[in-house]
Amino acid sequence: MSNDKSHTFLAFVLGGIVGAAIAILYAPDSGRETRRRIKDGFDDAEDWARDKYDDAKDAVESGTEKVKTIVGERKEDIKSAYEAGKDAYFRGKEKLFKKEPV
Repeated sequence: MSNDKSHTFLAFVLGGIVGAAIAILYAPDSGRETRRRIKDGFDDAEDWARDKYDDAKDAVESGTEKVKTIVGERKEDIKSAYEAGKDAYFRGKEKLFKKEPV
């Protein structure tokens, strides 16, 4: 999800929560019932936020593990490419200095 879409979604959800809270405040219920409904709404919002946090945390942990796995698999390839480059550099350097001046 792109950054703009996630901000739009978050604004939509927060607007819905605020709208619901205002609607409850103007409902023809007793104060006790209205406070209970508001508390329930906040509890639901807290549960939703915790679920989203846990989902995001799991996604980050999964991504981190994938990166570690890929780096671990490619480590030997990178190391051998580095060594090959270093050897080629030294061979080229030796050739350059072994040449007789014209």
